[in-house]
Amino acid sequence: MNNYHRILLTRLRFIGDVVLTTPIVNSVRKAYPEAFIAFLGDSNAVTLLEHNPAINEILPYDFGRPGVLEQARVGWQLRQRRFDLVIDMFNNPRSAQLCRASGAPVRVGLDRPGRRWGYTLRVRDDGRPKSPIQFHGQFLKAAGIDLTCTKTEIFLTPEERQSAAQFLPDGPGPLVGIHPGATWPAKKWDAERFGELADRLAAEGLRVVVFSGPGDQEPVQRLMEATTSLPHVLPGTSLRHLAAMIAHCACFVCNDAGPMHIAAALDVPTVGIFGPGEENIWFPYDRSRGHIALRKDVPCHPCHCDVCPREGDGYMECMKLLHVDEVADAVKAAVGAH
Repeated sequence: MNNYHRILLTRLRFIGDVVLTTPIVNSVRKAYPEAFIAFLGDSNAVTLLEHNPAINEILPYDFGRPGVLEQARVGWQLRQRRFDLVIDMFNNPRSAQLCRASGAPVRVGLDRPGRRWGYTLRVRDDGRPKSPIQFHGQFLKAAGIDLTCTKTEIFLTPEERQSAAQFLPDGPGPLVGIHPGATWPAKKWDAERFGELADRLAAEGLRVVVFSGPGDQEPVQRLMEATTSLPHVLPGTSLRHLAAMIAHCACFVCNDAGPMHIAAALDVPTVGIFGPGEENIWFPYDRSRGHIALRKDVPCHPCHCDVCPREGDGYMECMKLLHVDEVADAVKAAVGAH
């Protein structure tokens, strides 16, 4: 095994994908307990890596700044740190350019057109279905490192947990979080059904709170209009504060989106609702710990579409077939496993 001293891991985009890299981080730390390990990623998403004991430095990439300026700033930072190993888990032309700019003698990434020039060790995926953790384990293998960890993790401070508790409603019964949003329309279970679910769970003696993020006003409003129990709606907030509030839940119900991965990484029993995506890939979580993925079989699955292209009765069929009773039963099973 090579004796790396300064290691950079990078996953530039997307909240859930950054959370899913934490087993890679921990595997690298286990292999190199004395190494300096840095992580580069989107300035918002990487806040979820704060207080991770396996990481020495977090390098934020601000996508709100002009691309040319931010690329130059971050490239200069990487060069100054003199990494001897870089593992790129995003593998687009931008991240390949940053890897090359780092000057690291060993740079691992995918062997794909338009980016392979950024890497010295090029990974060819075998094309078999695998979770992101298994997929990125191939990158470790190329660098001579074993994938020894598979569980995702987020580390919260006691102060963060205590601060978040002040926003949660008091009362008897386990706390269940519902998040009706998602980045892509095709991944959204009907907001009115989330409202029916809230009523069903409240009738079972569970305390229901509704989470929201940027752009979720419309599904949250529709959810609330469909309820009679009027669950407490939590304010939109930072990712770490969101995580700290989720950590108080006995179960978290959500679409296939970033908060689903946050909840699972916090060991909160998570019910993930899937439509166009593949739960065997994007829900690598242990059912024995209360994590349950729900998906209905339809002829077009998996379509990976952001917006459902079907018309008439076939429109959003994968979501329409999933009924409130099934989700409520999964929540009760997850709460029982907590």
